[in-house]
Amino acid sequence: MAKRKAVVAVVGRPNVGKSTLFNALAGERLSIVKDTPGITRDRLYTDVDWLDRTFTLIDTGGIEPESKDIILSQMREQAQIAIDTADVILFMTDVKQGLTDADSKVADMLRRSGKPIILVVNKVDSYAKQMSDVYEFYNLGLDDPYPISAAERQGLGDLLDKVLEYLPGDASAEEEDDAPRIAVIGKPNTGKSSIINRLLGENRLIVSDIAGTTRDAVDTGVKRNGKEYVFIDTAGLRRKSKIKEELEKYMIVRTVSAVERCDTAVLIIDASEGVTEQDAKIAGIAHERGKGMIVAVNKWDLIEKDNKTVKEFTEKIRNTLSFMPYAELMFISAKTGQRLPKLYETIDAVVENHAQRIQTGVLNEIIAEAAALQQPPSDKGKRLKIFYSTQASVKPPTFVIFVNDKELMHFSYQRYLENKLREAFGFQGTPLRFIIRERKEDGGK
Repeated sequence: MAKRKAVVAVVGRPNVGKSTLFNALAGERLSIVKDTPGITRDRLYTDVDWLDRTFTLIDTGGIEPESKDIILSQMREQAQIAIDTADVILFMTDVKQGLTDADSKVADMLRRSGKPIILVVNKVDSYAKQMSDVYEFYNLGLDDPYPISAAERQGLGDLLDKVLEYLPGDASAEEEDDAPRIAVIGKPNTGKSSIINRLLGENRLIVSDIAGTTRDAVDTGVKRNGKEYVFIDTAGLRRKSKIKEELEKYMIVRTVSAVERCDTAVLIIDASEGVTEQDAKIAGIAHERGKGMIVAVNKWDLIEKDNKTVKEFTEKIRNTLSFMPYAELMFISAKTGQRLPKLYETIDAVVENHAQRIQTGVLNEIIAEAAALQQPPSDKGKRLKIFYSTQASVKPPTFVIFVNDKELMHFSYQRYLENKLREAFGFQGTPLRFIIRERKEDGGK
């Protein structure tokens, strides 16, 4: 399986500088991330690269309530999200506000979780003047505090070094077996748990509850027709949240964490509600991370149907999820079991496509043929030339195309080449990635 990126979550009171730290660690990434078309969302997560390691940073913050009691309950909620989903927790405090009662209560909760906690003291603009104030935070009993200034970008290197110490080693992320890992994702109440229970059903021959390396979420192993699968459930909301935004945030964080660990994602959409912008947000997480994708419309038994129903529903989904035309689409019912065996077949096909390798010779033939059928674009008399293509990696299939001038490789022509590859090799259910490289015609630089 592909390496899973570790998840690092940031917890802390309002105004301690969580988003400043988040933006500083995300660096240029945030300004150059072109958001997936069709998705608008707050940036709750980003990838951070440090010393050849990459991890996913999650900001659990958000709502900034007025009263102190609400602040504490909000922080407990955030801490719980972090404990459930993260490999490492950054607990942020503010040297200027000093140590508060809420900090102490949340520190107790974090300490009991057994997760690695790094205590971060922010807004330390001058070590000489403020170090004595930093010492106060030793009272939390959480190991040495890390003084930083997120705004001035001071102390971040030491902090990142510390994060890397706690990240699961590459080996531990790889120890799991080769069984495909399937994350079942979607909004609350779409029937994710019922579907997982149905899929396991009679097939619970070898069900092992595999706890993640350091997380509470339970992955369930199952064997069917001699093949093994691991299902990752994102359902587990602890309680119904009264605040819609909080529920949404919790769901996005859980989804990011599950998607990081899967090969293929199954997005469950509620047929009685139809496809929503929230579904697009969740799907976008899997798309951005290059996972195999199946969209399963659940509760299909409840829908009054005529001969146009499937077509209309399909069009709506394809429009709302227009950024992933490759996703496989199915109509199922957890209640009646309708088409659930077919879901296993679809998972098998998508897992295979996601890991498919094309021989270099065959790949170059298809691309040469495509270029002969539709001439590459030109600009000011200079025409795009494609010299050579090769497949660099799988999960998702990633192709490197060497050309004379990458400015001439228009998005529309790249999409045309992608469509030709899909016609030739299938690739249903998996995104394809392209890396365009320049090479001079004489082979030199």
